[in-house]
Amino acid sequence: MTCLECKKELSYMDHRMSMESYGVELCARHRERMDKLIRQNNTPIEAIRLYYGLKEAGVNPMLEWWDGKKSVDIAFSRVKLNIEIDTEYHMLTHDQAINDLEETMHSFQDGFTTIRIPNMLIKHYLKETVNNILGIKEGLRANTKVI
Repeated sequence: MTCLECKKELSYMDHRMSMESYGVELCARHRERMDKLIRQNNTPIEAIRLYYGLKEAGVNPMLEWWDGKKSVDIAFSRVKLNIEIDTEYHMLTHDQAINDLEETMHSFQDGFTTIRIPNMLIKHYLKETVNNILGIKEGLRANTKVI
């Protein structure tokens, strides 16, 4: 059991607290960093799980990346891919749907592709979600000029 960030050996308590809080192995220092990120940006736990799932797959996403207008849950800036985690997907209202569509339109006009992933998909199908995001990323890389 080692921290996914710093590779430090975890005690049983660190492992247990991290798995209960985030579902990933983090030392106390990196768990505190995630706690702070959640407080500052209201980052969904599923975004943290997806972030580490992507890192384990060998890519380097950015967590809570500032795109110049807003903070994005996860981003791959080189291929201009933004990923937002929808935590209230089952309670989607007409107004929220329009706002989401407008945000996506503005991102697209700025050259970014934004995908929205329901949190339940990450909870129950993390590996499949990671594989699909990797496919989207590779498709964008192949079809766009990488910065």
